[in-house]
Amino acid sequence: MTEEDSLRLQVAGANERDVGKGTARINKNVIEELGIRQGDVIEIHGQRTTAAIALPPYPEDEGLPIIRLDGLIRANAGVSMGDRVQVGAAETKPAKKVVLGPAQENLRLQGSGQALLRTLLERPLVAGDVVSTSVYRREPGMNQSQFPDEVFRRFFQQRAFGLQEIRLQVISTKPRGIVRVTQDTEIELSPEYVEPEESHRVDVTYDDIGGLGDAIGQVREMIELPLKQPALFQRLGIDPPKGVLLHGPPGTGKTLLARAVANESDAAFYHIAGPEIMGRYYGESEERLREIFEEAQNNSPAVIFFDEIDSIAPKREQVTGETERRVVAQLLTLMDGLEPRQNVVVVAATNRPDAVDEALRRPGRFDREIVIGVPDQEGRNQILNIHTRGMPLDEDVNVDELSHKTYGFVGADLAALAREAAIEALRRNLPNIDLDEEELAPEVLENLFVTNEDFHDALRRIQPSALREIMIQVPDVHWDDIGGLDQAKQQLREGIELPLQQPEAFRRVGIRPAKGFLLYGPPGTGKTLMAKAVAREAEANFVSTKSSDLLSKWYGESEQQIARLFNRARQVAPTVIFIDEIDSLAPQRGGGLGEPAVTERVVNTLLAEMDGLEGMDGVVVVGATNRPTLLDPALLRPGRFDEVVYVPVPEEEGRLKILQIHTEKMPLADDVDLAALASRTQGFTGADLENLVRRAGLNALRANLEADKVSMDVFEQALEQSHPSVTPEMESEYEQMHDKLKQENPGGRRQLGFSTGASEE
Repeated sequence: MTEEDSLRLQVAGANERDVGKGTARINKNVIEELGIRQGDVIEIHGQRTTAAIALPPYPEDEGLPIIRLDGLIRANAGVSMGDRVQVGAAETKPAKKVVLGPAQENLRLQGSGQALLRTLLERPLVAGDVVSTSVYRREPGMNQSQFPDEVFRRFFQQRAFGLQEIRLQVISTKPRGIVRVTQDTEIELSPEYVEPEESHRVDVTYDDIGGLGDAIGQVREMIELPLKQPALFQRLGIDPPKGVLLHGPPGTGKTLLARAVANESDAAFYHIAGPEIMGRYYGESEERLREIFEEAQNNSPAVIFFDEIDSIAPKREQVTGETERRVVAQLLTLMDGLEPRQNVVVVAATNRPDAVDEALRRPGRFDREIVIGVPDQEGRNQILNIHTRGMPLDEDVNVDELSHKTYGFVGADLAALAREAAIEALRRNLPNIDLDEEELAPEVLENLFVTNEDFHDALRRIQPSALREIMIQVPDVHWDDIGGLDQAKQQLREGIELPLQQPEAFRRVGIRPAKGFLLYGPPGTGKTLMAKAVAREAEANFVSTKSSDLLSKWYGESEQQIARLFNRARQVAPTVIFIDEIDSLAPQRGGGLGEPAVTERVVNTLLAEMDGLEGMDGVVVVGATNRPTLLDPALLRPGRFDEVVYVPVPEEEGRLKILQIHTEKMPLADDVDLAALASRTQGFTGADLENLVRRAGLNALRANLEADKVSMDVFEQALEQSHPSVTPEMESEYEQMHDKLKQENPGGRRQLGFSTGASEE
């Protein structure tokens, strides 16, 4: 490839569905200028030369002078995102022989190399390249040579590697140069790692990280750019950053991100797990730190990564040991001693940033702190696609649906989910597998794939680690499951569902969403059910708590529990926090005598969390009570519980809807008249009506254990056995309470479901 026959294009990242396929997305104008066709092989020249199959661009890239490459091809070419590469038509030769081996030293492979032929057919290869064995999803318009038979691919994947993606290194090719695998190519598979003729390192790339788009951009700006182009900072007359602190919940990908940026920057990577540098002798720990920094400076560009830095650099005033104080002091000295032009960056990760010594958290040491948060639904979709990349999925597996259901899951949880689903598939097929055989029958392996049911079984066993200390659940209640209460449902949909799903609409008109909703009304009217439904319909996490979970006998611990609850909810926003029987947790202050006055301090903490200095973005508090008059008045003002929603006893139309919902799965006889039952159940709440239906079913079974229909007679019996839990006197009392609260809190904001962002005092 000569300069005249090639074009210079800027490298961009590939979409996750293209990862591992050996393809490059380039503009149609570029394809025409190079004189090639879609599906032809192009030569890509960066620090080294590799090849890929040319495909048309994504619609949003039309007309842009870029080439989209996945992490493997970028590593094969020795470039990273933002670099420029020479691209030209490739002259390929039919491969007579290709030797492949594992790309990792700790991996051993079994299976015939010739089984790879159908997978690699027509793929361009260069000695030293790393290729993926990921299972390709067949897409419309893709030809058969690029995407071979699904059944064969499943067979090869299971036979050779098991349920995972494996990366193979091209050790050598015959002839040399860019070769094309044909039907006559002999493929030899080396079981163990062999140093290739042209060695380069590829481990983790940006394609292996999902849901961290903003964080990757910040890290590239702070780490990759100074390591690769230090002249830019010299020209601007500023020093490049020395350190970056990554913090967030466990399992969100902090360590993986540090490894990826080191690989993409082609920098030496020094991984230090906190406790491993601690020595038993005086001064040994500091000496180990000095040796690591010295070695990194001698092998620059380099990234020094401290995992769990809070274990070796805690706050010095809070530790009793002298060793920890000396280690912190040594680390401060070493980071100050780093010369700006030495091309060494220190990266640290922790899930307890407040436990790290504050002297480290200043510019000149850790210049920037980047939050690695819990992924949203789009991020979970990317992560699931990454972890199922090498998995033989059945046609019924819907990754989009799984990403909807995995609220609060971090990357490690989703990896565990994929692994559990694969184990579930193995467990399902174990009766058909003879474990004594050295080599399994092909038909057994062909039927080994992961179904949607396997993922749903795995979901029952995997809990989101970011919220393991507080109760979280994915509600299975929809608005259709709630009868009546149309006005209350409308208020909740406008006040909670709309802001969480369409926040830009609120920003556009310059108002803030409501922070809190108080549901009050007689017992059994469906307050808890409505909170679950709004969380489900808004696709938000649902955190349910009660006073017994938050109150403690130890002084100050109740306040800490509430602060921890709100902190966790912010981390996994959007979140609906539901506090049932809130009157027991936040009664009126001033009624208690003497200390410890736990509930008064709890009310103060709750007020501060809902209307304090920390934002409530994406977090809505829903409280439920039967006795709103006992609540502290400070909670009922705008800015805390903005909306006070009355959940009344259902009217006749609502009672009919509730009866229809509870009898949906019940085989009713033709004489059952639900409308007549609704008219005769005046004062019955939703819970009373559910009990009525349950009693009718029990009466039918009592009369005949083999009964397959429920008649009107048993409903009449059940009606005689049931009584409304809300008396007319109680209902009148709640109506008076509703009128009183309406007068004290003007109804305009409650009708709309939101209030303006003006001053609320």
